[in-house]
Amino acid sequence: MKKILAVLLAAVMVLALAACTKKPVDEEPSSGEDKSNTETAVPAVPADLKVGFIFLHDENSTYDKNFLDAAIAAQKALGLSDEQVMLKKNIPEGSECYEAAAELADAGCDLIFADSFGHEDYMIQAAKEYPDVQFCHATGTKAHTENLANYHNAFASIYEGRFLAGVAAGLKLNQMIENGDFTAEEAKMGYVGAFPYAEVKSGYTSFYLGAKSVCPSVTMEVKYTNSWFDEAKEKEAATALIQDDCKLISQHADSMGAPTACEAANVPNVSYNGSTVSACPNTFIVSSKINWQPYYEYIIKSVINGTEIDKDWCGNIATGSVELTSVNEAAAAPGTAEKLEKVKAQLKAGTLHVFDTSTFTVGGKTLDTYMADVDTDADYTGDTEVISDGYFHESEFRSAPYFDLLIDGITEA
Repeated sequence: MKKILAVLLAAVMVLALAACTKKPVDEEPSSGEDKSNTETAVPAVPADLKVGFIFLHDENSTYDKNFLDAAIAAQKALGLSDEQVMLKKNIPEGSECYEAAAELADAGCDLIFADSFGHEDYMIQAAKEYPDVQFCHATGTKAHTENLANYHNAFASIYEGRFLAGVAAGLKLNQMIENGDFTAEEAKMGYVGAFPYAEVKSGYTSFYLGAKSVCPSVTMEVKYTNSWFDEAKEKEAATALIQDDCKLISQHADSMGAPTACEAANVPNVSYNGSTVSACPNTFIVSSKINWQPYYEYIIKSVINGTEIDKDWCGNIATGSVELTSVNEAAAAPGTAEKLEKVKAQLKAGTLHVFDTSTFTVGGKTLDTYMADVDTDADYTGDTEVISDGYFHESEFRSAPYFDLLIDGITEA
């Protein structure tokens, strides 16, 4: 009897101990979660840690300024000293990028980040030569096929931000139509694009679809500058679009050329990568941007902790990586901010998809299949089916955009 009681008592003690033991928390968050905040506490920064950044331009480019501001914010948040952060500005998309990366690696950088699409091949070259250094690159496409342990791509679902900005644009068009400024059939927007790349096409298409969701009659004309940063060309393109009866202008180019042209002509403008309200108080409505701070914090923490960096990371609204500026009430249509919050909630919940195939046609036809160029080759051959469940799955098979269709309602000049 005593032996039975002893066995029962031992069993009870084991169960009690098991009940008091916490299960380990998974270190790897599920898809869509903010990996930059995997650890709540800021890790202790080693005194010898160094991080290098390579920028295509400098603060005069809205694109590069956005990256620079995020780098400074991440440095402050993690407590890195100025000696631990090395910045290389105005680095062209050529061998100069490899040279800058090699210089940063030789200077002791544990992590090196570059911000422009054309930097990719040179970052890969450096990654192969410096296997103990982590190389991260924005907007690139090759990390998932190069399969290097120390080379990584990153982007964000900015098409959702551009869709929201498009909603604001459509509401402004509706206001002007109601005011009698022009008819619904004359609701035409202009768009200044840098290059006819998928990244630009994905951006202007999502912007257009956002506008169309509230202003069904809208059309859009796109002009390319064939440069990421050329203030004169961007201003010239915007001016030409205005002269071609475009009632509102947006852009995927990096200077103040288009916004200042709009302010001079008193034409509403939706900018990119940050507010232009100080320079364009009468015409700026809103701007979308990628906030790179969450990604910077994520990769720096990963290096400090010795944990793996995602090969191909894509941030979103939930991770804080896709943002809108405050709406300029002086230029926006009444109720714009409230409407944007409602649409944002739908995007976060997954009840609204930007590239819902029921909302657009190509050559008069609704798409039910499309092979996208996800695994980039020299001929940009389509290799991955990206339409299912009624929508085009942008940035799900790799972080960088691959939507490269010209849909009905948009013309390229």
